[in-house]
Amino acid sequence: MAAIFRPSANLAAKLILLGTAGAFLALIAWWWGFPRTNYVRNVRWTVDQPVPFSHQHHVAGLGIDCRFCHTSVEVASNAGLPPTYTCMTCHSQIWTNAALLAPVRDSLANDKPIVWHRINNLPEYVYFNHSIHIAKGVGCSSCHGAVDRLPLMSKQASFTMGFCTSCHSNPGPNLRPQSEIFNTEWHRTADTPSPAALMKLYHIPDRNLTDCSICHR
Repeated sequence: MAAIFRPSANLAAKLILLGTAGAFLALIAWWWGFPRTNYVRNVRWTVDQPVPFSHQHHVAGLGIDCRFCHTSVEVASNAGLPPTYTCMTCHSQIWTNAALLAPVRDSLANDKPIVWHRINNLPEYVYFNHSIHIAKGVGCSSCHGAVDRLPLMSKQASFTMGFCTSCHSNPGPNLRPQSEIFNTEWHRTADTPSPAALMKLYHIPDRNLTDCSICHR
């Protein structure tokens, strides 16, 4: 009796089964992994703003301190955004007719704040306080990157739970002297106090930073 299938049918069946299994595994990997990529979390994506503000120009070029604009970063959970009159402190004298700054002038003239688009965000169930991180020796660039090199601001870290707990479980390497908190170009040197010394200085070992209630309240 003649065979219904050729011998090559065995190979074809194996390839089809392997291909189906591979496609299924790839789908599972995509379903699990894609939402966890920096692409989905908009890391290093620039966001269109009413005014294309350049940290590179203002911080690195002009040497403006972070606190000149983010006035509440040392005392509140929110770093704060500058009101229009802060911008006009300088721009009432320089670049007074620049078309780029028309939204700033209109904001001041109409007494309407500029609506900036959020770049860094956390889920509503996560509690974060800028002031305590500043008080305990965490520099701005530890989370926000070298903002003084960014012509346009973008999110520089994923801000996932893993990102936060990696620091909370071993904060020492991310600590710096208070005098260097706002120095985005600071790097640890031989003269810098050790991570252990900074941990002791800021009384960090006194509390378990990986306790759930630290961030979820």
